[in-house]
Amino acid sequence: MLELQMRHAFGDLDLELAFRSEARTLALFGHSGAGKTSVLNAIAGLLEPRSGRIVLDGEVLLDTAAGVRVPIAQRRIGYVFQDGRLFPHLSVRHNLLYGAPARDATYRTEFDGIVDLLELGPLLERRPHNLSGGERQRVAVGRALLSHPRALLLDEPLTGLHAEARVQVLDYLRRLKQELRVFTVLVTHHADEVGALADEVVRLSAGRIVRQVPIAEFVARRAAFAAKEP
Repeated sequence: MLELQMRHAFGDLDLELAFRSEARTLALFGHSGAGKTSVLNAIAGLLEPRSGRIVLDGEVLLDTAAGVRVPIAQRRIGYVFQDGRLFPHLSVRHNLLYGAPARDATYRTEFDGIVDLLELGPLLERRPHNLSGGERQRVAVGRALLSHPRALLLDEPLTGLHAEARVQVLDYLRRLKQELRVFTVLVTHHADEVGALADEVVRLSAGRIVRQVPIAEFVARRAAFAAKEP
């Protein structure tokens, strides 16, 4: 469950929004510049809004009025950026290991499970520069999952991928949703990604919430949701 209220200003963009969601996968949908990534950054702790309150699974991560600010490292948020942001000098194996907070008794089982789920086995000894765009994103997702996140944030994870890679990564994300129960917030401006992955949709435009609906309503009225707001 996520509750979020925030006000912030970026140049010409004035963010003022509030929502509550109990969906397992929530999509923040809207055109570029709507404020979607700013919401992700606030959840992760990379952005402190001018005023706001963020509650995740009952824990207050931020309450500017009460002076509550949980540090980034203590929020247990897995963040997958558009460009993956892998360490170029590390192999895939060691990029994945970087996400593991501890090597306890369950570590090897979890590592092997994520590698199998994302089909990363043949890539483990490669460096990022020897990976395709789709492979880099799969590694980034795996690294985020191995950090034991309470929430997974996906910021336009398919942007920049060619058509075949985009379909492949989307299939892997569908599989993750089916097999892992991790609360996920997906940022995208592609309606097909929303339809494939989300349970609920928050439509943003110019820093405001336009609509918040379950996925069935989004799919039924997809053209209206995808249209640019006046």
